[in-house]
Amino acid sequence: MPAGLPPAQLDALRRLDTCTVANAIETFDVRLRNEGYMDASVRSIFPRLPPLVGYAATVRIRCSNPPPVPVAAYAQRTDWWTSLLAIPAPRAVVIEDVDERIGRGAFLGEVHAQILQALGCAGVITNGAVRDVPMIEPLGLPLFAGSLAVSHAYVHIVDFGHPVRVGGLEVQPGDLLHGDGHGVLSIPQEIAAQIPAAAARLLEREARVIALCRSQDFSLERLRDVVVGVFD
Repeated sequence: MPAGLPPAQLDALRRLDTCTVANAIETFDVRLRNEGYMDASVRSIFPRLPPLVGYAATVRIRCSNPPPVPVAAYAQRTDWWTSLLAIPAPRAVVIEDVDERIGRGAFLGEVHAQILQALGCAGVITNGAVRDVPMIEPLGLPLFAGSLAVSHAYVHIVDFGHPVRVGGLEVQPGDLLHGDGHGVLSIPQEIAAQIPAAAARLLEREARVIALCRSQDFSLERLRDVVVGVFD
């Protein structure tokens, strides 16, 4: 697992919106432009919060079916916290609901949100459900989920520390993730340190187009010239 970025570089990524990060990644040609991000089945629950930047700590859950009788509930798995703490901070918990009825119950509620935040987690991402949203929002903990649920049902951990697939994106433990109101993407770690500078160059180019569009000197000919110069 690659070493984590210095705090200053993580802060620089956190100041960028996810769309700008996606644009910056494209300039390095390290993957196809229709890869590396989650689809619209996973949405931001608190889109006004600052972006989430964190290293993926992965876990898989099921919720629907009760345990074999006479056990009333599945045993709590606290051993996965050790695996979680092996991931560099800040941590983004990525939960894949592998149930036949995805989102029937929620793993993440108010109590788990408090636990995960105390363990250095910067946000939670799941294809399943979350709950207790009004109690979690004041914590400032970004949540990305497929749905909301009223109950935890029979939620239990299946395994952890393995690759998961959430929102169509395969996530490996330790992957660097960035998310905001637009969605969640992974940042290739070999270019992560270069993303803020690449983003700054793109934003400067885009500003030239926007400035022309607002200018009294705007014309179709000038627009063509600027766009060709900026986006060629």
